[in-house]
Amino acid sequence: MQRREFNHAAWATLLAASAGMGAAQAQGLASLSSSDSLGAIREALATGAKAAVAQLGQAGGFLNNPKVRIGLPGVLEDAAPILKATGQSKRLDALVQAMNEAAEKAVPLAADLLSQAIKGLGVDDARRILGGGETSVTDFFAAKTRTPLTAQFLPVVKRSTDQVQLADKYQAVAGRAAKLGLIKPEDADLPGYVTSRALAGLYQVIGEEERKIRQNPAQAGTALLKKVFGAL
Repeated sequence: MQRREFNHAAWATLLAASAGMGAAQAQGLASLSSSDSLGAIREALATGAKAAVAQLGQAGGFLNNPKVRIGLPGVLEDAAPILKATGQSKRLDALVQAMNEAAEKAVPLAADLLSQAIKGLGVDDARRILGGGETSVTDFFAAKTRTPLTAQFLPVVKRSTDQVQLADKYQAVAGRAAKLGLIKPEDADLPGYVTSRALAGLYQVIGEEERKIRQNPAQAGTALLKKVFGAL
């Protein structure tokens, strides 16, 4: 199999042109080979994926993290105090807990697909990622994995939410709310809503890890990450 090779200057020129980089950044990138850049991006992807799965795929990973905690959508969340006042407090709390626990059970399934996405990273992907914004690594992950992860998460989420007494009532109330335009139609389906929020939380944590690497390459962990992201 023939491999595409670029000399250092050509690699830096491609990156600078695609990202609108200044002369200083282009000069720094001129010292990087394509293999260094590919290796660093793969390390960054692996770091973010490992951290996200470990953090979210544990008990309380979603429920106890206000940044990713899954609550009821829109108007249903606003109506929660009224429902609690009518004696539905325990059932409502159980529903929210089940939603978050379902996400926590589903997230570990992401490890294999995220790993495959990393292995499938090519030269052009690395160029776009390095030349992109502060979450371009995460955006790459989302584009490659959102559809297959949705298919993997849904059955796990559905098994968990089906066991909660208010799940059927959620479907009925949310369905009426969607018809009135009070919530998004896709949020009217409980398993679909939880799956969507679980993936949003996953990509958010990966994005946070990416920002750490970009903002402080010196603390990134490996010499390769420091070298490549330091050049940016």
